[in-house]
Amino acid sequence: MNEQAKARQLDVWRGLDRAARYGLALIYLVFGLNGFFLFIPVPPMPEVATQFMAALRDSGYLLSLVKALEVICAILLFSGRFLPATLTVLAPITLNIFLFHIFLTPGFANWVVQLAMLLAHLYLLVRIRASLRVLFISARDAGVG
Repeated sequence: MNEQAKARQLDVWRGLDRAARYGLALIYLVFGLNGFFLFIPVPPMPEVATQFMAALRDSGYLLSLVKALEVICAILLFSGRFLPATLTVLAPITLNIFLFHIFLTPGFANWVVQLAMLLAHLYLLVRIRASLRVLFISARDAGVG
């Protein structure tokens, strides 16, 4: 492959990286802020989904903590700083959002955005996988026991 083709291929990967990162950041920023300011009305949900969200809200801290993390991580995604840590913090949130919609809000149309979030998140994790290897070393290998 010549240098021009390599440069073009690298540009494509960088474009995909940015699209996934900015798309994920935009979703988390909008819905994270919506958790505080309620500028997007919540559509009607099945009773079990409503009860689940009420339990998170009624805990007094959990929903606010998750929404604050979403906003902070969205800003970090936009900035491109601390990407491995940001994606690690967001991983359980992304997975829970996806599973919430799969199991508690029936119908494919109700989880298309969540599927896109999950795929973007997984794509970014694969792209930075070398940076994540440190998360999977033993305590002995880390020198702490």
